[in-house]
Amino acid sequence: MSLVLERLEGQPVACRVVLADLDATARLAAMLASWFGPKDTITLTGDLGAGKTEFARAFIRLFADDPAVDVPSPTFPILISYDFPRGRVVHADLYRIQDEDELDELGWDEARENALLLVEWADRAEARLPADRLDVELYLASGTADAEGLGPDARIAVVTGHGSVGPRLDRLMIAEGLIEQSGFAKAARLFLQGDASSRSYSRLVLPGRSAIVMNAPRQPDGPALKRGLPYSQLVHLAEDVKPFVAMDRALLAQGLSAPQIYSADLEAGLLVLEDLGREGVAAGNPPAPVPERYGVAMEVLAALHTRALPRTLNVAPRVERALPAYDVAAMLTEIDLMLDWYLPSRGIRLDGVMREEFHLLWRSALNPAMAEPATWVLRDYHSPNLIWLPGREGLRRIGLIDFQDAVLGPAAYDVVSLAQDARVDVPEELELQLVGDYVRRRQAADPGFDARGFTRTYALMGAQRATKILGIFTRLNDRDGKPHYLKHLPRIRRHLARCLGHQELGSLRSWYEAVLPSKDLAA
Repeated sequence: MSLVLERLEGQPVACRVVLADLDATARLAAMLASWFGPKDTITLTGDLGAGKTEFARAFIRLFADDPAVDVPSPTFPILISYDFPRGRVVHADLYRIQDEDELDELGWDEARENALLLVEWADRAEARLPADRLDVELYLASGTADAEGLGPDARIAVVTGHGSVGPRLDRLMIAEGLIEQSGFAKAARLFLQGDASSRSYSRLVLPGRSAIVMNAPRQPDGPALKRGLPYSQLVHLAEDVKPFVAMDRALLAQGLSAPQIYSADLEAGLLVLEDLGREGVAAGNPPAPVPERYGVAMEVLAALHTRALPRTLNVAPRVERALPAYDVAAMLTEIDLMLDWYLPSRGIRLDGVMREEFHLLWRSALNPAMAEPATWVLRDYHSPNLIWLPGREGLRRIGLIDFQDAVLGPAAYDVVSLAQDARVDVPEELELQLVGDYVRRRQAADPGFDARGFTRTYALMGAQRATKILGIFTRLNDRDGKPHYLKHLPRIRRHLARCLGHQELGSLRSWYEAVLPSKDLAA
């Protein structure tokens, strides 16, 4: 039986759920575990025997994605900490706490830092809990109006979002309505590790079929950088879910394998999507390119770039999106990330003269590329966003995801994104084979295709992309606490060095050689 979230009127945001048995309690835990993570606090309240520990045990195992994790009761140790790939969980039982000062002796503040805090008997330390938290109140259904037809293990849960968690609980309830509309109300929920953005994902699993929930709330504007605009607007990043929907429908109209949209709330930024699967274009550990799959992915680009593609896309009836131009101003703003994040991490500070020269050189190099015919640039066309679909035919064997930041720009950008994959080592021989195949396909469709000009733009776009990514991956570590991106920096530096080696990019290379350590430009 699927769970029904009955929205309660008034504030704070809350819902009531009838839990017919212990399995239902575990399903509620799974639902919440796919939405809440490190730095969140979940309090569990209710009488003895109400099911708080059973809920906590199910939640922790689901958070760990491991049903065999041993989850003892923290009644006697009071605090138990778990370290999982997704993050740290601190399970607390405050039943034996008589005075809140006892928490200091246990290292309470240190233990819960950057962890998901799961607290039973939270009323014993109300003043030490954050105002922004989720509360799950559990009580036995026996003796209530809901008891009829339910067994002795039936419980009622009242889930309440306090402070900033209230809107998140509201989004969860909206999402559950979409999930029910899509026919996945009884599905198991599995958290999916997301991308470098603030979007989050979960997989819905039923026997024989699955779907993906995309949670993409509208992002608040960051600080103004130039012309009174934040970074996201300067470089044309999607700020809500509508650009994703528009490009998704456009790719499907081109006969390609983008995910079907089963249900959507565009204003809330919530989608239930077709699950294209888990098999990528790279395989192994560490992942390495599968040449056949990369070849088909490059064929997709060649096919798209020979077509007359629309510049204005449909989002919904009477709602359109004009693709923005990936212009010089956007590209210059992106490469400033290297100056602002990567160089300082290397102990390098630039004066105004060096920055101005950097911009002048790049502007001069980019202007000719902007004069080329523009096409769709999906922008992150590399292994994490390409799914291998062996059961389909032709170009549809490549599943496409993460294209919400698509723009109009040089065809070479996505080509170099694939052939110089930021996450996977593509052998130089394979890169040359892929690019050569792309050029041959373009020339077959248009004998006037300028292969020499394309080669220059390929090197230029590769240098621009590598410069930007050096800054992005450093920022992800320094600002967002995501150090695993740093392992890719040596590869990005190699890409940068090789692209700057193009004979027409000598002035740019000279600037980089004057600023970066020589080992950073060792191809």
